Formats: sequence, structure tokens, C-alpha cells
Amino acid sequence: MSETILAGPSLEAMEAARELVSKVIHVTPMETSNFLAEVVGSPVYLKCENLQRTGSYKIRGAYNRLATLSAEEKARGVVAASAGNHAQGVAFAARELGIKATIFMPIGVALPKLQATKWYGAEVVLRGHTVDEPLRAAAALAAETGAVLIPPFDHPDVVAGQGTLGLEILDQVPDLDTVIVPIGGGGLISGVASAIKQRAQLSGREVRVIGVQAANAAPYPVSLEQGQPVEIAITPTIADGIAVSKPGALNFQIIQHAVDDVVTVDDGETAKALLVLLERAKLVVEPAGAVGVAALLSGKVLGQLGKTVIILSGGNIDPLVMERVISHGLSASERYLKLRIPLPDRPGQLARTAQIVAEANANVVEVLHTRHGSGMHISQVELELHIETRGPEHAELVLAKLRAAGYSPRVDF
Repeated sequence: MSETILAGPSLEAMEAARELVSKVIHVTPMETSNFLAEVVGSPVYLKCENLQRTGSYKIRGAYNRLATLSAEEKARGVVAASAGNHAQGVAFAARELGIKATIFMPIGVALPKLQATKWYGAEVVLRGHTVDEPLRAAAALAAETGAVLIPPFDHPDVVAGQGTLGLEILDQVPDLDTVIVPIGGGGLISGVASAIKQRAQLSGREVRVIGVQAANAAPYPVSLEQGQPVEIAITPTIADGIAVSKPGALNFQIIQHAVDDVVTVDDGETAKALLVLLERAKLVVEPAGAVGVAALLSGKVLGQLGKTVIILSGGNIDPLVMERVISHGLSASERYLKLRIPLPDRPGQLARTAQIVAEANANVVEVLHTRHGSGMHISQVELELHIETRGPEHAELVLAKLRAAGYSPRVDF
């Protein structure tokens, strides 16, 4: 094992962190997934941190950091910035330890995350429209008042706290071969990878650790290629919980030597994974927490996996976002088709297409019929159909029947 891994939290530090955080966390379930096992041909387990207190693993690192503050530091209070899970972890930990907490959050933060952070007792200040502005405001308040700034991932105590999850995984699946972990700034995977690799070294075993980032917010692949943390421009992603533009310095050092591969998944793949977790595992998971399943389903993780654990890192999803993500997932799975069909402008055409769809045992849920559209002849109209199907084969059957009847349907993504 590289000395760089040992430069991060030692096993002793993570065992000490486990003793501390055990006072407040749940030992979350390790569920088997027969569906995913059939997909990859080997056993698959889901580590359900979506069922953790505060709804994510973040409580582990936050509580460990706050619990190790000196009495004088605790008296000064703590400050943090977050759009969600870190905010709730810090707020909860501060309440349990009797520490005043001020949390800066962006103005557009999801209402459930805002309400939960307030409910845990933190003073919440809304600032700016991106996470960068709350981060600057939190740093300024810490400098002005002496409050202790609690970083979301780039600190040894935070990494050691997240490493307790790695120890817990090894307790539940001691003979695992592969662990798949979501990556944002790198706090979770650096802790988990360090714990697992150090334990594996002691037992003479090898365990693969695979990280997964959202394709629209993936600084780790380019950073690992260049050998140093690189800041990138991120674009919108449904996996907002891992949308971080630059790796943490400590996290990068550990990941560089302890993580075997980092892959990316797009939003469509993540939405399909979230839908699979809802339907097959009966688990509510936020998009950032589902990227490991997305990587497995999309074939991004290569090689022989063996006994595999996927960390579901959180379950804090806004119901309104869930509604949109489910719709996106249905479309990505071809169970929801949006078709545009040019038709002759004469009576009976709408009824005829509806009859063809019905005969294919598909269900029309929305219809738009218009004469106004670019590229249409003056004697044409355009029909927009939203159709529920049973999957790719059924969707292709519907399209085939429409084409056989002389129509030219176009799938609109």
C-alpha cells in the first residue's frame, strides 16, 4: 500500500471516529439485490446510507469533526455552507453536542433540505444562487467571529468520519471484492477507500474501489490524468449533491493512490438507476446517491466484479424533483414515448393514429394537435403524442405499427 494512503486517516483514527459517531448514527442495512446480481453475474449488495439519520452519510464526518473540537472551539460555534446534506449533518451534530451552528445555503435550496436544517436547530442564512456564494459568506463569518468553519470533505476528521462507513461495510460483507462509491469533492470515497485498503492489506486481500461522478460535474478524471487537483466548469445535473468543481486536496492525495478507477454517468443513466431502485429495491434514493447503480447498469464498471457493494449515499430528494426524475427515467427506459407525427390535414387522422396505438396495447396520456410548426406543408398538421409503453420492445412495436400504416413518427427526446 502507498504511504500516501497512510498519510490520510489511520485505521486507529477511523476506529476512534467509529466510537464517537456510534453515539448518534444508525448501522444502516446492507441489502442484497437479485436484479443487479443477474445483470452483472455476481452478488450485489446495496449499503443503504439513504436510511441514515439526516438522510445521508454526511452525519458521520460532520459529527466526528465537531466532537473532536476543543471546549474553546465549541464555545466559538461552527459555521458551514451547503445546499443540503452537509448542512443537515452539521446542524444535527451541533444540536447533539450543544454547539451553536450557522449554515449558509443558496437562495434556491430545496425546501425540504432548508426546513430540515432549521429543524435541527441551526441558524440558516440564505445567500446567493450557487454554492460558491454561501461558501465565501461562511468563510467570511468564520474570519470575523472566530467560529470554526466545517468543510464538507477536505479535512482529516471529516475523512475519518466517512471512513467509519468503510469499516461498517467490511463488518457486513467481509469477503467483498468491489466497492462502488459516489464522488463529489471526495470525502466519502477517500474515507471508505482508505479504510478498506488498509484493512485489506492486513488480511492480504485485494479489494477494488471504483468511484462514480456525474458527467456534467466530473473534475476527478481530468485531475487524476494531470496528477493534481484541477478545477472545471460544471454544468447542470440532476445529481446536484455531487456537483463539485474541484477535488479536495487531502481527498485527491488519498484517491490518487487508493482508488482503482473513476467513471462517469450521464443524467439519463442516473434517472434510470433511480427508477430501478424505486421499483426493484423499494428504496428512495437521491440522484447523487444512485450514480453507483447507474454505473453498474450502464456497463461503465469493467472487469470481473465479484462480490460487489454499492453505496447509496443519500435519500434527500425533493418530491418535486423526484417527479421530474421519474419522468426522465421512464423516457430513458423507453417506457414513456414522446412522438411527433406529421399528418394530412383532413378529418379522422387523429382517431386513426389513436386506434393504432390502442391496438398495440399502449396508452396515450397526452395529445397536442397543431397546424403551427416549422417544416410542415400547408396541408399538414403535427400530432404530438405522449405514450406509456412497457419498455423498449413494446415501444418499437408501437413505432412499427405506425410506420406500417404509412405514418412517419419521430421520437422526441
